[in-house]
Amino acid sequence: MHSDVEAVRKSVRTYLTIGGALLVFTVITVAANYLHLPVPAAITLALIIASIKASMVAAVFMHLNHEKQWVYGALILTVAFFIVLMSVPMFTTMDTFGRHLTGPAHGAAAGEHAGH
Repeated sequence: MHSDVEAVRKSVRTYLTIGGALLVFTVITVAANYLHLPVPAAITLALIIASIKASMVAAVFMHLNHEKQWVYGALILTVAFFIVLMSVPMFTTMDTFGRHLTGPAHGAAAGEHAGH
């Protein structure tokens, strides 16, 4: 891997720094649970934190920060598909926007009555 001592120290320092940052982001994730955010906001925050942690792991521990350009292309393509897949639930909830839902179960459309 590395032959000189200073390069090894620099690598170890980098690994320890990223390990510490991962620990900090894990603590932030646990602390965010105590904020009792609405579910969509909590999921969004959790995904942002997880994405930051995953990018740190991929860049440093998987050595992607030293790879060739085609690896970055594959990574960008993966991120694009990830964004598309994460937006699918948003599109399924958006189909009820603008509708007036009535009743405790929101089962009847506006203007319909059960006849009781």
